[in-house]
Amino acid sequence: MKKINTAPISGMQELLPEAQATFDRLKTAISETYRRHGFLKIETPTIDRTEILFAKAGGDTEKQVYRVFKTAETADDSDQALRFDHTVPLARYVVEHENDLAFPFKVTQIGRNFRGERAQKGRFREFYQADVDIISRSELPLEYDAEVILTLMDTFSNFELNTPVVARISNRKILNGLIRGLGLETKSRDIFSIIDHSEKVPEEKTLSAFSEIGLSEDETNKIVSFMNIRGKKDEVIPQLNSLDISDELFKEGIYELGKILTLIEANVGASEITVKTEVKAVGDMKIVRGLDYYTGTVFEFNLPEHPGLGSVSGGGRYDNLAGYFTEQKLPGVGGSIGLTRLFYVLTENNLLKSQVIEKPVDYVIVPISENEIEFSMKVATDLRRDGNSATIIFSNKRLGDKLNYAAKISQKAIIIGENEAKSGQYEIKELFA
Repeated sequence: MKKINTAPISGMQELLPEAQATFDRLKTAISETYRRHGFLKIETPTIDRTEILFAKAGGDTEKQVYRVFKTAETADDSDQALRFDHTVPLARYVVEHENDLAFPFKVTQIGRNFRGERAQKGRFREFYQADVDIISRSELPLEYDAEVILTLMDTFSNFELNTPVVARISNRKILNGLIRGLGLETKSRDIFSIIDHSEKVPEEKTLSAFSEIGLSEDETNKIVSFMNIRGKKDEVIPQLNSLDISDELFKEGIYELGKILTLIEANVGASEITVKTEVKAVGDMKIVRGLDYYTGTVFEFNLPEHPGLGSVSGGGRYDNLAGYFTEQKLPGVGGSIGLTRLFYVLTENNLLKSQVIEKPVDYVIVPISENEIEFSMKVATDLRRDGNSATIIFSNKRLGDKLNYAAKISQKAIIIGENEAKSGQYEIKELFA
């Protein structure tokens, strides 16, 4: 009987070794793809000043931040909290180290973040994010927006999934221009929120929400027509132009979206290398992203055959984020894979092609008696130097019990008896749990 509650706190992921090994392989695969695309790895502190984290938090994020309890030794320091994403700490990092960085700065961060939101299936309070960002001085060419999206598409294409993935791309300038063209600037935040939540509620509720904020029937119809635009570049751009909005920001957003889709569509499928998972890209006007710091391109990755699962990746351009820390203009674009959520979604819905989880240890070495321990340790050393993981069972249990234990952590065992120790030769035994 437990003396105290030993269960992890609600919203925290805690895995058994086999599942942890699968999680780590996903993390390694993401990191390797980012590296191949030329992103440099850094780590920013988990704890930061609240004035930094709240500089451009937006929405409900500030309500979800975990504040740090101060000890007597830290009582004189400024207010601190656990970071809720990598983007704001990255902006601080770039400002702090600006003179030592090469721009455009292509960077990746993979680590834990924290949000005190209501824990539910697929939503965690402690979670890994795997980010890629590109930050420049003064100007950042639009092509980098496409590069970030293509990097994430390449990452998903290297996963062995039982379901396709779609990158849904939009541009916030288009919606901002539409709102301004309709003279609805004072209701901008409400309109963004309604569109952002539209796929989570019935269509009738979305229409009712527009009515509740005072939109006329014509204004609602215009926005709904906009929301329903989705497809490849040759489908999306003409439909956007047909809305007949004269606002210059609206037109600028259409141009940028068209260029991004052109670059991505030209790249996808151009390689002769066979991908493991189908990944395609579409323009989609329902993608607006909730965080306030996005200023142009925005995108999300979804599993279209599983619409109820929500996004597994997202991001966009943020031209003004570092402006809270410096007068130097440092525009950026970035994207993030919610690794903890992704792992949960894939395993809970059996979306990994191989459902057989490999054992975490490559070889278990089983000496028959104490006389074979010395040679067993030599075998383990040789295996490790060749890049394998190996462990030795030091116990006086029966051979069958040792092999039962070995089968729980590995698929291969090496039994070392008197003959093996003398000859230096041994066989590898396949194990079945």
